[in-house]
Amino acid sequence: MTRQTRSLDHLISIAAALAVLAASAGFAHVARTCNPREFGAKGDGTTKDTLAIQSAIDACAAQGGGTVRLTAGTYLSAPIVLKSNITLQLDKNATLLGSPDHADYPSKTEFRLPAVQSLVSATNAENIAITGDGVIDGQGESWWAMARSFHGAGIMGNPHPRPRLIVFDHCKHIRVEGITIQNSPFWQLVPYYCDDVVIRNIRVLAPPRSPNTDAVDPFSSSNVVIDHLYADVGDDNIAIKSGAINSPGGDEPSQNIKITDCTFLHGHGLSIGSEIAGGAHNITAERIHFDGTDNGIRVKAARDRGNDVSNLVYRDIDMKDVKNPLVISEYYPRILPEEGAMTPQPVTRLTPHFHDITLENVTATGGAMAGAIVGLPEAPVDNVMLKNVNLSGSTGLSIGYANVTGTNVTVHADQGEGILKMAGANVTLK
Repeated sequence: MTRQTRSLDHLISIAAALAVLAASAGFAHVARTCNPREFGAKGDGTTKDTLAIQSAIDACAAQGGGTVRLTAGTYLSAPIVLKSNITLQLDKNATLLGSPDHADYPSKTEFRLPAVQSLVSATNAENIAITGDGVIDGQGESWWAMARSFHGAGIMGNPHPRPRLIVFDHCKHIRVEGITIQNSPFWQLVPYYCDDVVIRNIRVLAPPRSPNTDAVDPFSSSNVVIDHLYADVGDDNIAIKSGAINSPGGDEPSQNIKITDCTFLHGHGLSIGSEIAGGAHNITAERIHFDGTDNGIRVKAARDRGNDVSNLVYRDIDMKDVKNPLVISEYYPRILPEEGAMTPQPVTRLTPHFHDITLENVTATGGAMAGAIVGLPEAPVDNVMLKNVNLSGSTGLSIGYANVTGTNVTVHADQGEGILKMAGANVTLK
């Protein structure tokens, strides 16, 4: 062996050793844990632990990332902010409890409108996770009482804003897994303009009459997986959104969303809309069970908040005692249009266009109405395909300004016809 060869082998050995050291450093980075108790957190449910939790987050972030671990206890907190490469882990019997003091939630612009800061948030961050067997509780009762005292409490940008519970704003590579989220003052879990989001094996809870406590609201977000979500809440179990009412423009769509193996109890259903000014595309929902939900499958908008909504697939859905199992309507907040609303109006940037919607293996029993598929005269709902669909209700399925085809479709109504054709209905069933 020549001296040159020996030198080359020596250099290769050094490079290999450095690679091992780099891998070890990377492993240490992944394994780094910051415990808020080491920064002064009490976890006693009465002391505000905000500073200690945020200090643990900041310390982990300063070292390149890691896990901020809440061990068993109740951590009372004002808003905290997650950063890139941070996992917030809540152990079994650990609760992050939102402060009941409204003054702890500073005013801010959120979603381009006046708002107040959420309990947990991240902005322009990536590689973020919230995991574990613990609970994040927004303690929303006092906020709900405020909301009930004035009209329009659920409208984005209203003069009496409430904090959402968890908001990821313009973030990438997000994972929320295992935890229970409950009692948010407003919407509970919102990825806003996010990409690559996995929400899996979580429970989202709120009393049935709690106002606007949507469980999960992907908003102008892409590549989202929602799997094994158990939602029992006061508003939409899921609401896919992409723009405000009377949006000035510039909204991005929500797209490439897959929803699988979920259970929904109280709530307003699996919704797309109503604020959908950026559109929504390529959404699949499979193996969803509804029990006692106000609505089931719901696609909703109106002339002041719509856009293109397309390529929706609902497969293997069963609904029990759901008031309105199927609602595809461009007349929100109504399901069926009021008198005069079916007069054509000019098409605008905010006119909703619903099309290419497939329902396959869908069963619903015990409804107040079997459902509605109702478009605008200037923008009919187009290409709705029903395959192996069995609906029942006190009244039938209303169809107006919509093109619907189907095979093996059964609609049972306690009163009247199973399918009620309104103006503009084009229905072909085999």
